[in-house]
Amino acid sequence: MSAAEVVIDASIIVKWFVEEEGSDKSLKLRDRYIEGAIKLIAPELMIFEALNALYYKRLFSEEELKQISEALEAYSFTLYPLRGKYADKAVEVAFKNDITIYDASYIALAIIRNTQMYTADEKLVRKLKHEYQKYVKNIQDL
Repeated sequence: MSAAEVVIDASIIVKWFVEEEGSDKSLKLRDRYIEGAIKLIAPELMIFEALNALYYKRLFSEEELKQISEALEAYSFTLYPLRGKYADKAVEVAFKNDITIYDASYIALAIIRNTQMYTADEKLVRKLKHEYQKYVKNIQDL
């Protein structure tokens, strides 16, 4: 039996490297991935967003951020390019929920892959219309 897929967004990745509320549960998700219990998937932009968020926290040197980039590459997440039906779904989700295409791309991936998405972005979770809430979980609920 193959491992269940789980979509993660950049807010989850940030908590792997910065101790803050939700870091413990984000790390549990990472550990379950390392153990092979789940498969972590995301839009291609997740790595860009995570590195950008970590950069703007101003907690890491240039060399440390390069090491984090290499570590993220070593995790070998399955990353999806935004094209075709996936892109169409992301645009639809963005319009129906008045959210960014960036945020919508994670939710659209969860919908297309028929799985759950975990985020630490509480504002995003609260903003979603009911029909989308079943796909998106706050990391605090893990």
